[in-house]
Amino acid sequence: MNNRLSFIRTALFALLAFSAMSAFSAGRSIVDAAGRAVQVPVQPQRVLALSEIDLDSLLALKIKPVGATNGRGQGGMPHYLGNAVSGLASVGNFGSPVLDLVISAQPDLILVGSLPDPELLAQLGKIAPTVVSYKQGEDWQLALRRIADVVGRPAQADALLTAYRQRADALRGKLGAQANTTVSVVRWNPQGPSYMLKDAFASLVLADLKLRRPAAQMQAGVAHSPPLSLEALSRIDADWLFVGTLNTSQANDALSAARQSPAFRQLGAVQKGHMVAVDGSLWTSPGGPLAALAILQDVEKAMLGFKQE
Repeated sequence: MNNRLSFIRTALFALLAFSAMSAFSAGRSIVDAAGRAVQVPVQPQRVLALSEIDLDSLLALKIKPVGATNGRGQGGMPHYLGNAVSGLASVGNFGSPVLDLVISAQPDLILVGSLPDPELLAQLGKIAPTVVSYKQGEDWQLALRRIADVVGRPAQADALLTAYRQRADALRGKLGAQANTTVSVVRWNPQGPSYMLKDAFASLVLADLKLRRPAAQMQAGVAHSPPLSLEALSRIDADWLFVGTLNTSQANDALSAARQSPAFRQLGAVQKGHMVAVDGSLWTSPGGPLAALAILQDVEKAMLGFKQE
């Protein structure tokens, strides 16, 4: 039985490779984020998204992919995308797509984010033209422009970025005195809180608003700090504190327990009622234009007097 499955899989790969080669002849050549020349369809019809930035960007460009990987640390698509991903097939977890599911999606183009695994990249390339869509740690706006170029929608990317900048500038003007406050961004893990570093996605959006981060959170990096103990909670304090989890029961329980502790209650943001519970999949993971706009909306609701936790 295993031999038969192996034969079927090999045959499928061969068929898909032949189909991909046929598509190459009718495609155009691009250079991806890894510096690789890739022949892609002129107008791809069945795009597969293997990172959050790819998925978010495609949806913003009005392209619904034929499948996507789950958000990192999550059992499904990023929560903040809501109904936009309704019915979208999962092809596995971030960084480890299931090849059988990738084949079943019948993509004519695969966007793999910043995938560093050359073996997996080669396997995916046998299924369909495969593009490394951004460099590790690259600004989401550059990633959006590259993705838009690959799928043939550069003008739409320009419009999205113009709308985003206008939205950020308008919100900055509305914030008034609040525009000079400090903002802390924290993911609460089962092991404790981690703050997002200076170059993380949400940090870049806050920088576009010209909001300041606490000095302790200004280390270079696109991820987050190691978990802090409750004794070190002062490092997450600021005028405003945005806290999210990846919605696992362990992380939610850890946050609930911490909120009952004297150390948490003594935080300045908590005492001022400026602790805001947010979606961790939005605020503490990479994202694209839809995520950036959603963060601006969260900031507006929190700082301009809308009722929040």
